[in-house]
Amino acid sequence: MKFFQQKYVRFIKESLFKDRLILLFLAAGLIGCSGSLLVLLFRDGFLDLRRIFVHSATGMVDLARDLPWWGRLALPTAGGALAGAILEYALKWVPRRGSDDYLEAIMLGDGRLGIRKTLLQSAASLCSISSGASIGREGPMVQLAAMAGSTLGRLFRLSPEDLRLLVACGAAAGLASAYNAPIAGLLFVVEIAFGRLSKQTLTPMIVAAVTAVAVAQHFFGVSPVYQIPEFSLNADWRIITYVGLGVLCGFVAPVFRYSLDASRKCFKRIGPSRTVTMALGGLSVGLIAIWVPGVWGNGYSEVSSILHTNWTWGALLIILAAKIVATSCSYGSGAVGGVFTPTLFVGAALGALYGHVFSHSASAQNAVFLSYVLVGMGSFLASMTYAPLMSILMVYELTHSYQIVLPLMLACVISHFIAHKFREDSVYTKHAAHAKNTSYSSS
Repeated sequence: MKFFQQKYVRFIKESLFKDRLILLFLAAGLIGCSGSLLVLLFRDGFLDLRRIFVHSATGMVDLARDLPWWGRLALPTAGGALAGAILEYALKWVPRRGSDDYLEAIMLGDGRLGIRKTLLQSAASLCSISSGASIGREGPMVQLAAMAGSTLGRLFRLSPEDLRLLVACGAAAGLASAYNAPIAGLLFVVEIAFGRLSKQTLTPMIVAAVTAVAVAQHFFGVSPVYQIPEFSLNADWRIITYVGLGVLCGFVAPVFRYSLDASRKCFKRIGPSRTVTMALGGLSVGLIAIWVPGVWGNGYSEVSSILHTNWTWGALLIILAAKIVATSCSYGSGAVGGVFTPTLFVGAALGALYGHVFSHSASAQNAVFLSYVLVGMGSFLASMTYAPLMSILMVYELTHSYQIVLPLMLACVISHFIAHKFREDSVYTKHAAHAKNTSYSSS
């Protein structure tokens, strides 16, 4: 027995921690756990900070509807000013080490992400999103998980190549746990950061994504993010109509991209003060919310409302236009957040508008109408990220609806093809290059 014990100990010392693949697998599992926990902590911090602001645990849109007009104006302005002050003054005391953004660290850098800078950016993001900014939470969540990968890789003294891989593992774990979507979270990094499938990069990221979702499901269960009624969809001649929806998303996505870029340029002309620009960004969202309170937050609750209640085409047009403008203002002002969930919202609204024309009943109980909403989400996501495979699987994992896969595949490929004709860079590759050349950071 003593002989086997000594042999086992020798195996651990001489093989386990010297074998690169075994070390990467162990690190990926640790990153999945720690990244998922950081995502959960950020989510809890968002809820706690929102309670401090308004002493309420309701959703952002419900909160906006409950506030008087001056409250809808004041809260996002104050939150934007506080977030801007953190980025403008607190970051001056933090040494610049490594990349500012996880995509930059994977695609252009050496895999090093600053811990203190990431934490300060996350604190600024909490101030913005908990006060009504029209931007997603997934950006800082993924950044925190990627930071865990970078930190662990540096502790293990890994090479820059392996360090970039562990940052990618963290990013996959962060998105997977944020959306309860392990396959889509994995493919997000593969399609956007790496651009190709590789056994050397794929297997550690699978370990990280699976571990992260297992931890998240322990706390929140296995239910999909968007609960939709069961429906059946026949693959008949109507599948041709989804081609039109893909074309629509492919043409609208460059307009949304242009709005985001134009807003950023306008806010940069105001001056270098992050406090002023982000306060003005919050003020802009507040002004819109006086008449359209649904623009507050990342758009999750409004997507759920479209999936479960009946919207008129006029209401859909108003919320769609208002959300695009509000998200552009938040993004352009420099608010730290993501555009992933707002993109899903814009796609859902486009799909619902399309459903008003091509389904006999624009009702949440109508299977064809629901399918247009879901296909709109996926195809618009594909036309923004240029990651059609990730977009297909993301909508499937968000809804657990296999019936939608066939039309979704068709529309995502078409929308991606059309959008790519307008711009070669996706919203995320554009952001990675932007993060390298400026001090703005927003996912």
